[in-house]
Amino acid sequence: MTAILETRGLSRNFGGLKAVTDVDFTLEAGEIRAVIGPNGAGKTTFVGLISGRVAPSAGTILFEGADISHLPAFRRVRLGIAYTFQITSIYAKLTVAENVDLASHQRGTTDTRSCLEQVGLGDRASQVAGTLAYGHQRLLEVAMGLALRPKLLILDEPTQGLSDGEIDNFIELVRTLSKRATVLLIEHNMPVVMSLAHRITVLDRGSILAEGTPEAIRANPAVQAAYLGTADA
Repeated sequence: MTAILETRGLSRNFGGLKAVTDVDFTLEAGEIRAVIGPNGAGKTTFVGLISGRVAPSAGTILFEGADISHLPAFRRVRLGIAYTFQITSIYAKLTVAENVDLASHQRGTTDTRSCLEQVGLGDRASQVAGTLAYGHQRLLEVAMGLALRPKLLILDEPTQGLSDGEIDNFIELVRTLSKRATVLLIEHNMPVVMSLAHRITVLDRGSILAEGTPEAIRANPAVQAAYLGTADA
């Protein structure tokens, strides 16, 4: 397989706090990779570094073999990296369709209706986004990510606020998306992680604690002690 994303010695410090420390990470094209870990493990900082919303203190980020370590976020979007936030970042006063239209324009695409239908919001195109239920706002943000036609789609806690039925639909959506985009998933819902991920990376205190298949991670004593069954993501 070919690596779409690599980090080498990636670090980010906030004053005396080491949020991410010397992370070597490889993501293969077409993979669904989950990143898990306890609260404060550095997960959101890590994907912020990849997306360009956080600047590295040290290290290198390669996307499709090119060094993007110091590119701004909008340049990374144009290269094909889309990131949905842990906290919704929709335009609350615009309609659902207008939100997706804005994302489409960043990549010169026009498939708004298709993106909304994929996430189950096709019948809400004319609704004001701020009036959506929280779970539907999360789905709208995923639709905005799809409108960017990403090569790499980063999903940060995407099932937060979704009902059980919506989570089931989301799992099927990600499986479909993975046929044309690589997916990097931060998720606290362990059944979702175990169901979707080809491989899992476990972060703890800003460093990689373990990597492997869902079965290997579930059986790893260090992971069990640090995370599984004792804390959420």
